[in-house]
Amino acid sequence: MPMSEVTRILSAIEQGDQHAAEQLLPMVYDELRKLAAQRLKDEKPGQTLQATALVHEAYVRLVDTDKVQHWNSRGHFFAAAAEAMRRILIGNARRKQAQKRGGQAKRVDLDGIEPLDRPADDKLLALEDALIRLADKDPVKAELVKLRYFAGLTNEEAAAILGISTATAERYWAYARAWLQNEIATALES
Repeated sequence: MPMSEVTRILSAIEQGDQHAAEQLLPMVYDELRKLAAQRLKDEKPGQTLQATALVHEAYVRLVDTDKVQHWNSRGHFFAAAAEAMRRILIGNARRKQAQKRGGQAKRVDLDGIEPLDRPADDKLLALEDALIRLADKDPVKAELVKLRYFAGLTNEEAAAILGISTATAERYWAYARAWLQNEIATALES
């Protein structure tokens, strides 16, 4: 799939062409599905949200022809897709967390019941909270994390999107990973 063809279709969508959105999905579906599968591999087994559903929900949010879309490039589109998938996963984890905190639950006596490992939802929410704090502290590093972790981009690709050098992206990535791991570990301990 030539990148210029995707960029052309994205431009047509931006201009309001209703048929362009129909042409885009077949061209980007495989890449979006790989991206979704990559995001879902960190979820706990038995996840109700599947890669196909995640792709479709993210795609609908991205190519809503009632809203004006501005895509600078193919990379921008995939970064936005990663962000949409992140928001969907976070929303899904928050809904489960709300149910876990009392929605439709019955009281159970916990004497003699051993605690289970923390579910993946807790880790995902801890990551989201830490990522928000990192964005407040250093937005470029937070955006780099989103591009690397949620979009699956390489340092080189993310650096190009952010307009920084690859060496800077590597330094930022090392710092952000260490900072986030510390924040997540602290959050999960409490």
